[in-house]
Amino acid sequence: MSLFSHIRRFTTGAITALAFVSVSAMAQTKPNVVILATGGTIAGAGASSTNSATYSAAKVPVDKLISGIPELSQVANVRGEQVFQIASESLTNADLMTLGKRVSALVKQSDVDGIVITHGSDTLEETAYFLNLVIKTDKPIVVVGSMRPSTAMSADGMLNLYNAVQVAGSKDARGRGVLVTMNDDINTARDVSKSINIHTNAFNSQWGALGMIVEGKNYWFRTLDKRHTKSSEFNIDSISELPRVDIVYGHQDGDTVAAKAYGTSGAKAIIHAGTGNGSVAKQVVQTLQELRAQGVIIIRSARVPAGFVLRNAEQPDDKYDWVVAHDLNAQKARILAMVALTKTSDTKELQRIFWQY
Repeated sequence: MSLFSHIRRFTTGAITALAFVSVSAMAQTKPNVVILATGGTIAGAGASSTNSATYSAAKVPVDKLISGIPELSQVANVRGEQVFQIASESLTNADLMTLGKRVSALVKQSDVDGIVITHGSDTLEETAYFLNLVIKTDKPIVVVGSMRPSTAMSADGMLNLYNAVQVAGSKDARGRGVLVTMNDDINTARDVSKSINIHTNAFNSQWGALGMIVEGKNYWFRTLDKRHTKSSEFNIDSISELPRVDIVYGHQDGDTVAAKAYGTSGAKAIIHAGTGNGSVAKQVVQTLQELRAQGVIIIRSARVPAGFVLRNAEQPDDKYDWVVAHDLNAQKARILAMVALTKTSDTKELQRIFWQY
Protein backbone atom coordinates (compact mmCIF):
# COMPACT_ATOMS: atom_id res chain seq x y z
CA MET A 1 0.00 0.00 0.00
CA SER A 2 1.35 3.44 -0.95
CA LEU A 3 2.13 6.19 1.54
CA PHE A 4 -0.72 8.22 0.01
CA SER A 5 -3.18 5.38 0.67
CA HIS A 6 -2.03 5.13 4.30
CA ILE A 7 -2.49 8.87 4.76
CA ARG A 8 -5.94 8.78 3.14
CA ARG A 9 -7.08 5.88 5.35
CA PHE A 10 -5.77 7.62 8.47
CA THR A 11 -7.42 10.92 7.54
CA THR A 12 -10.77 9.27 6.75
CA GLY A 13 -10.70 7.37 10.02
CA ALA A 14 -9.83 10.48 11.99
CA ILE A 15 -12.65 12.45 10.40
CA THR A 16 -15.11 9.62 11.11
CA ALA A 17 -13.95 9.44 14.73
CA LEU A 18 -14.24 13.21 15.14
CA ALA A 19 -17.72 13.16 13.63
CA PHE A 20 -18.75 10.41 16.05
CA VAL A 21 -17.35 12.32 19.00
CA SER A 22 -19.09 15.50 17.82
CA VAL A 23 -22.49 13.78 17.48
CA SER A 24 -22.00 12.05 20.82
CA ALA A 25 -21.09 15.34 22.50
CA MET A 26 -24.17 17.03 21.04
CA ALA A 27 -26.40 14.24 22.37
CA GLN A 28 -24.86 14.66 25.80
CA THR A 29 -25.41 18.42 25.86
CA LYS A 30 -29.10 18.11 25.03
CA PRO A 31 -31.45 17.56 28.00
CA ASN A 32 -33.04 14.16 28.60
CA VAL A 33 -36.84 14.38 28.60
CA VAL A 34 -39.25 11.53 29.31
CA ILE A 35 -42.74 11.71 27.79
CA LEU A 36 -45.37 9.90 29.85
CA ALA A 37 -48.47 9.32 27.75
CA THR A 38 -51.93 8.93 29.26
CA GLY A 39 -54.19 9.28 26.22
CA GLY A 40 -56.61 12.10 25.45
CA THR A 41 -57.26 14.17 22.34
CA ILE A 42 -53.55 14.62 21.64
CA ALA A 43 -53.56 10.87 21.02
CA GLY A 44 -56.93 10.95 19.25
CA ALA A 45 -58.04 10.30 15.68
CA GLY A 46 -61.03 11.49 13.70
CA ALA A 47 -62.78 9.95 10.73
CA SER A 48 -61.55 12.73 8.42
CA SER A 49 -59.41 15.87 8.43
CA THR A 50 -62.50 18.03 8.94
CA ASN A 51 -63.37 16.34 12.24
CA SER A 52 -61.90 18.62 14.89
CA ALA A 53 -64.54 18.11 17.59
CA THR A 54 -65.85 14.63 16.70
CA TYR A 55 -63.21 11.94 17.13
CA SER A 56 -62.04 9.03 19.27
CA ALA A 57 -59.60 9.98 22.02
CA ALA A 58 -56.65 7.89 23.26
CA LYS A 59 -55.89 5.98 20.04
CA VAL A 60 -52.32 6.91 19.08
CA PRO A 61 -49.49 5.29 21.12
CA VAL A 62 -46.66 7.40 22.51
CA ASP A 63 -43.99 6.03 20.14
CA LYS A 64 -46.08 7.15 17.17
CA LEU A 65 -46.59 10.58 18.70
CA ILE A 66 -42.84 10.99 19.11
CA SER A 67 -41.91 9.65 15.67
CA GLY A 68 -44.45 12.03 14.11
CA ILE A 69 -42.43 15.03 15.33
CA PRO A 70 -38.81 14.47 14.23
CA GLU A 71 -37.98 18.03 15.34
CA LEU A 72 -38.12 16.83 18.95
CA SER A 73 -34.63 15.38 18.54
CA GLN A 74 -33.32 18.90 17.92
CA VAL A 75 -34.23 20.09 21.44
CA ALA A 76 -33.89 16.99 23.64
CA ASN A 77 -33.06 13.34 23.92
CA VAL A 78 -36.59 12.02 24.15
CA ARG A 79 -38.02 8.67 25.19
CA GLY A 80 -41.62 7.73 25.86
CA GLU A 81 -43.64 5.55 28.21
CA GLN A 82 -47.29 4.61 27.80
CA VAL A 83 -48.72 4.90 31.32
CA PHE A 84 -52.40 4.84 30.31
CA GLN A 85 -54.44 5.12 27.14
CA ILE A 86 -57.54 6.75 28.60
CA ALA A 87 -59.85 9.67 27.86
CA SER A 88 -59.17 11.95 30.82
CA GLU A 89 -62.76 12.15 32.07
CA SER A 90 -62.38 8.47 33.02
CA LEU A 91 -59.23 8.87 35.14
CA THR A 92 -59.61 7.75 38.76
CA ASN A 93 -57.85 8.57 42.03
CA ALA A 94 -55.97 5.28 41.65
CA ASP A 95 -54.75 6.45 38.23
CA LEU A 96 -53.56 9.73 39.74
CA MET A 97 -51.57 7.78 42.32
CA THR A 98 -50.03 5.51 39.68
CA LEU A 99 -49.00 8.45 37.53
CA GLY A 100 -47.73 10.46 40.49
CA LYS A 101 -45.53 7.66 41.79
CA ARG A 102 -44.04 7.10 38.34
CA VAL A 103 -43.24 10.81 37.99
CA SER A 104 -41.71 10.81 41.47
CA ALA A 105 -39.48 7.87 40.59
CA LEU A 106 -38.32 9.46 37.33
CA VAL A 107 -37.40 12.86 38.75
CA LYS A 108 -35.03 11.11 41.16
CA GLN A 109 -32.99 9.77 38.22
CA SER A 110 -29.87 11.72 37.31
CA ASP A 111 -30.39 10.94 33.62
CA VAL A 112 -33.82 12.65 33.57
CA ASP A 113 -33.83 16.45 33.22
CA GLY A 114 -37.54 16.99 32.67
CA ILE A 115 -40.85 15.22 32.20
CA VAL A 116 -43.73 15.79 29.80
CA ILE A 117 -47.15 14.24 30.41
CA THR A 118 -49.56 14.04 27.49
CA HIS A 119 -53.11 14.21 28.80
CA GLY A 120 -56.71 14.67 27.80
CA SER A 121 -57.80 18.28 28.17
CA ASP A 122 -61.02 17.58 30.11
CA THR A 123 -59.32 16.91 33.46
CA LEU A 124 -55.79 18.04 32.60
CA GLU A 125 -55.93 20.87 35.15
CA GLU A 126 -56.75 18.43 37.97
CA THR A 127 -53.88 16.05 37.23
CA ALA A 128 -51.45 18.95 36.79
CA TYR A 129 -52.46 20.50 40.12
CA PHE A 130 -52.21 17.15 41.89
CA LEU A 131 -48.63 16.72 40.66
CA ASN A 132 -47.89 20.34 41.61
CA LEU A 133 -48.79 19.46 45.20
CA VAL A 134 -47.10 16.08 45.67
CA ILE A 135 -43.94 15.82 43.52
CA LYS A 136 -40.80 16.94 45.39
CA THR A 137 -38.54 18.30 42.69
CA ASP A 138 -37.40 21.47 40.98
CA LYS A 139 -37.07 19.67 37.63
CA PRO A 140 -39.60 20.88 35.04
CA ILE A 141 -42.78 18.84 34.78
CA VAL A 142 -45.00 19.88 31.88
CA VAL A 143 -48.54 18.62 31.25
CA VAL A 144 -49.77 19.04 27.69
CA GLY A 145 -52.79 18.19 25.60
CA SER A 146 -54.53 19.37 22.48
CA MET A 147 -57.96 20.51 21.43
CA ARG A 148 -57.88 18.83 18.04
CA PRO A 149 -56.88 15.27 17.12
CA SER A 150 -53.76 14.73 15.05
CA THR A 151 -55.89 13.83 12.02
CA ALA A 152 -57.61 17.25 11.90
CA MET A 153 -56.68 20.19 9.72
CA SER A 154 -54.72 22.72 11.79
CA ALA A 155 -54.18 20.15 14.53
CA ASP A 156 -52.54 21.77 17.55
CA GLY A 157 -51.02 18.70 19.18
CA MET A 158 -47.69 18.63 17.33
CA LEU A 159 -46.65 22.16 18.25
CA ASN A 160 -48.04 21.81 21.76
CA LEU A 161 -45.95 18.69 22.34
CA TYR A 162 -42.84 20.22 20.77
CA ASN A 163 -43.20 23.26 23.03
CA ALA A 164 -43.76 21.06 26.06
CA VAL A 165 -40.55 19.11 25.43
CA GLN A 166 -38.63 22.33 24.86
CA VAL A 167 -39.90 23.78 28.17
CA ALA A 168 -39.29 20.53 30.07
CA GLY A 169 -35.69 20.56 28.96
CA SER A 170 -35.11 24.23 29.75
CA LYS A 171 -32.99 25.27 32.71
CA ASP A 172 -35.04 28.45 33.11
CA ALA A 173 -38.17 26.35 33.73
CA ARG A 174 -36.69 24.74 36.84
CA GLY A 175 -38.30 25.53 40.17
CA ARG A 176 -41.49 26.97 38.67
CA GLY A 177 -43.73 24.06 39.65
CA VAL A 178 -45.78 21.92 37.31
CA LEU A 179 -46.56 23.75 34.07
CA VAL A 180 -49.20 23.47 31.36
CA THR A 181 -48.12 24.46 27.84
CA MET A 182 -50.81 24.83 25.21
CA ASN A 183 -51.46 27.36 22.45
CA ASP A 184 -47.95 28.84 23.00
CA ASP A 185 -48.79 29.84 26.60
CA ILE A 186 -46.98 28.62 29.72
CA ASN A 187 -49.41 28.44 32.62
CA THR A 188 -48.96 27.24 36.16
CA ALA A 189 -50.90 24.10 37.04
CA ARG A 190 -52.19 25.89 40.12
CA ASP A 191 -54.07 28.63 38.26
CA VAL A 192 -54.89 27.28 34.82
CA SER A 193 -58.33 26.03 33.88
CA LYS A 194 -60.11 24.88 30.75
CA SER A 195 -62.48 27.68 29.80
CA ILE A 196 -63.86 26.60 26.42
CA ASN A 197 -64.27 23.22 24.77
CA ILE A 198 -63.91 24.13 21.09
CA HIS A 199 -61.10 26.63 20.51
CA THR A 200 -57.38 25.91 20.73
CA ASN A 201 -56.97 28.71 23.30
CA ALA A 202 -58.97 26.65 25.77
CA PHE A 203 -56.67 26.99 28.80
CA ASN A 204 -56.40 30.25 30.68
CA SER A 205 -55.69 31.61 34.14
CA GLN A 206 -57.56 34.49 35.72
CA TRP A 207 -54.20 35.74 37.02
CA GLY A 208 -52.47 35.47 33.64
CA ALA A 209 -49.94 33.13 32.08
CA LEU A 210 -46.45 32.68 33.51
CA GLY A 211 -44.98 33.09 30.07
CA MET A 212 -45.00 32.20 26.38
CA ILE A 213 -43.03 30.06 23.96
CA VAL A 214 -42.13 31.75 20.68
CA GLU A 215 -40.10 29.80 18.09
CA GLY A 216 -38.58 27.54 20.69
CA LYS A 217 -37.68 30.22 23.24
CA ASN A 218 -39.29 30.79 26.66
CA TYR A 219 -40.37 34.27 27.69
CA TRP A 220 -41.35 34.59 31.38
CA PHE A 221 -43.57 37.32 32.83
CA ARG A 222 -44.37 36.29 36.41
CA THR A 223 -43.76 33.67 39.08
CA LEU A 224 -46.15 31.71 41.29
CA ASP A 225 -46.38 32.99 44.87
CA LYS A 226 -47.86 29.78 46.26
CA ARG A 227 -46.25 26.66 47.70
CA HIS A 228 -45.64 23.85 45.24
CA THR A 229 -43.43 20.87 44.33
CA LYS A 230 -40.13 21.16 46.21
CA SER A 231 -41.56 23.57 48.83
CA SER A 232 -44.72 21.51 49.35
CA GLU A 233 -45.35 19.72 52.65
CA PHE A 234 -46.93 16.84 50.73
CA ASN A 235 -45.08 13.96 49.13
CA ILE A 236 -46.54 11.29 46.84
CA ASP A 237 -44.05 8.78 48.24
CA SER A 238 -45.77 8.89 51.64
CA ILE A 239 -49.35 8.76 50.32
CA SER A 240 -50.91 5.33 49.84
CA GLU A 241 -54.52 6.29 49.13
CA LEU A 242 -56.59 9.40 48.48
CA PRO A 243 -59.74 9.96 50.55
CA ARG A 244 -63.11 10.45 48.93
CA VAL A 245 -64.07 14.09 48.31
CA ASP A 246 -67.20 15.05 46.36
CA ILE A 247 -68.59 18.22 44.79
CA VAL A 248 -72.11 19.63 45.22
CA TYR A 249 -73.12 22.23 42.66
CA GLY A 250 -75.22 25.19 43.81
CA HIS A 251 -78.20 26.35 41.73
CA GLN A 252 -81.70 27.77 42.07
CA ASP A 253 -84.18 25.52 43.87
CA GLY A 254 -81.32 23.34 45.07
CA ASP A 255 -82.00 20.64 47.62
CA THR A 256 -79.98 18.41 49.94
CA VAL A 257 -80.22 15.07 48.10
CA ALA A 258 -76.68 15.12 46.69
CA ALA A 259 -75.02 16.33 49.91
CA LYS A 260 -76.78 13.69 52.01
CA ALA A 261 -75.95 10.94 49.51
CA TYR A 262 -72.26 11.86 49.51
CA GLY A 263 -72.25 12.01 53.29
CA THR A 264 -73.68 8.52 53.62
CA SER A 265 -71.37 7.20 50.89
CA GLY A 266 -68.22 7.89 52.86
CA ALA A 267 -67.15 11.35 51.67
CA LYS A 268 -64.49 12.80 53.96
CA ALA A 269 -65.16 16.27 52.56
CA ILE A 270 -67.72 17.99 50.37
CA ILE A 271 -66.87 20.92 48.13
CA HIS A 272 -69.90 23.18 47.78
CA ALA A 273 -69.58 25.04 44.46
CA GLY A 274 -71.85 27.89 45.40
CA THR A 275 -73.20 30.84 43.46
CA GLY A 276 -71.47 34.21 43.59
CA ASN A 277 -69.18 34.42 46.62
CA GLY A 278 -69.66 30.75 47.44
CA SER A 279 -73.23 31.32 48.59
CA VAL A 280 -75.20 28.43 50.07
CA ALA A 281 -79.00 28.29 49.70
CA LYS A 282 -80.81 28.61 53.04
CA GLN A 283 -82.49 25.21 52.57
CA VAL A 284 -79.05 23.55 52.24
CA VAL A 285 -77.24 25.18 55.17
CA GLN A 286 -78.67 22.95 57.90
CA THR A 287 -77.76 19.76 56.06
CA LEU A 288 -74.17 20.93 55.61
CA GLN A 289 -74.05 21.82 59.32
CA GLU A 290 -75.29 18.35 60.20
CA LEU A 291 -72.71 16.72 57.93
CA ARG A 292 -69.97 18.78 59.56
CA ALA A 293 -71.17 17.61 62.98
CA GLN A 294 -70.77 14.05 61.69
CA GLY A 295 -67.14 14.74 60.78
CA VAL A 296 -67.47 15.64 57.08
CA ILE A 297 -65.34 18.66 56.11
CA ILE A 298 -67.36 21.37 54.34
CA ILE A 299 -65.43 23.58 51.89
CA ARG A 300 -67.06 26.55 50.20
CA SER A 301 -65.99 27.14 46.61
CA ALA A 302 -67.78 29.00 43.82
CA ARG A 303 -69.18 28.05 40.45
CA VAL A 304 -68.16 31.39 38.91
CA PRO A 305 -65.00 31.15 36.80
CA ALA A 306 -63.05 34.01 38.41
CA GLY A 307 -62.62 35.77 41.72
CA PHE A 308 -62.36 34.12 45.13
CA VAL A 309 -64.47 33.14 48.11
CA LEU A 310 -64.14 35.38 51.16
CA ARG A 311 -64.13 33.72 54.55
CA ASN A 312 -67.11 34.65 56.77
CA ALA A 313 -68.80 36.47 53.90
CA GLU A 314 -72.18 35.04 52.83
CA GLN A 315 -71.81 32.35 55.50
CA PRO A 316 -70.36 32.43 59.07
CA ASP A 317 -67.52 29.98 58.37
CA ASP A 318 -65.98 30.38 61.81
CA LYS A 319 -69.28 29.57 63.51
CA TYR A 320 -69.99 26.56 61.29
CA ASP A 321 -66.38 25.32 61.28
CA TRP A 322 -66.27 25.40 57.49
CA VAL A 323 -63.31 26.03 55.16
CA VAL A 324 -63.18 28.34 52.14
CA ALA A 325 -61.39 27.41 48.91
CA HIS A 326 -60.12 30.96 48.25
CA ASP A 327 -59.61 31.28 44.45
CA LEU A 328 -59.53 27.56 43.62
CA ASN A 329 -62.39 26.29 41.49
CA ALA A 330 -64.38 23.33 42.77
CA GLN A 331 -62.41 20.66 40.92
CA LYS A 332 -59.07 21.99 42.15
CA ALA A 333 -60.42 22.47 45.66
CA ARG A 334 -61.32 18.79 45.55
CA ILE A 335 -57.73 17.87 44.58
CA LEU A 336 -56.21 19.97 47.37
CA ALA A 337 -58.72 18.66 49.91
CA MET A 338 -57.89 15.05 49.05
CA VAL A 339 -54.16 15.66 49.39
CA ALA A 340 -54.50 17.75 52.58
CA LEU A 341 -56.73 15.17 54.26
CA THR A 342 -53.94 12.61 54.02
CA LYS A 343 -52.19 14.71 56.71
CA THR A 344 -54.89 16.48 58.76
CA SER A 345 -58.62 16.88 59.29
CA ASP A 346 -58.26 19.95 61.52
CA THR A 347 -60.21 22.75 59.87
CA LYS A 348 -57.80 25.48 60.97
CA GLU A 349 -54.92 23.57 59.41
CA LEU A 350 -56.98 22.90 56.29
CA GLN A 351 -57.77 26.61 55.97
CA ARG A 352 -54.04 27.42 56.27
CA ILE A 353 -53.36 24.95 53.48
CA PHE A 354 -55.98 26.52 51.24
CA TRP A 355 -54.40 29.95 51.81
CA GLN A 356 -50.87 28.73 51.09
CA TYR A 357 -51.40 26.42 48.11
